[in-house]
Amino acid sequence: MVSKLKYGNTNTFFVRGINGNLLVDTDYAGTLPAFYRAIKEHNIKISDITYVLATHYHPDHIGLISELMELGVKLLLIDTQVEYIHFSDEIFSRDARMKYVPINKEDAVLVKCKESRVFLHSIGIEGEILSTPSHSKDSISLILDDGFCFVGDLEPIDYLDAYDNNVELKEDWKIVMSRNPKVIFYAHANERVVL
Repeated sequence: MVSKLKYGNTNTFFVRGINGNLLVDTDYAGTLPAFYRAIKEHNIKISDITYVLATHYHPDHIGLISELMELGVKLLLIDTQVEYIHFSDEIFSRDARMKYVPINKEDAVLVKCKESRVFLHSIGIEGEILSTPSHSKDSISLILDDGFCFVGDLEPIDYLDAYDNNVELKEDWKIVMSRNPKVIFYAHANERVVL
């Protein structure tokens, strides 16, 4: 079961598993009160969130991760993202009002993309995490076996023809589509049902 949480600029998704639950992306730092309202609307408590996964480490996707970690949520850090975990620190430091605390990667649960299926299975979510680096080198997509696919800021497939020379984007979509997604969830656009 997937719940779409809309409380700012970035769509956040709550994926329920049998032995644990996964939050995909957050919004900017400073949006925690709005996040609390959004989860309450969906009857979700902070204690229901076992892991948080960022589709990439841009400021509009990771702003609440440190705060959630302080509340007991574990960060699921993918091996292709490790060197980018502090990408947004300098951006957030420009505005002290956000009160952003950098992510402590030592407290993260590190999982390799190629081992993601085993890890997800351990929390009762069937699927895999794939590197889809056309948006940023640390971008990943979460593809569930039930056909739900979370692609973060991957340029929408509907616009693919406009990017003739973007070989990397075409390769990312080739990988995603090879998993036969039924619904594609974007971070900044409405979901798309694949026919």
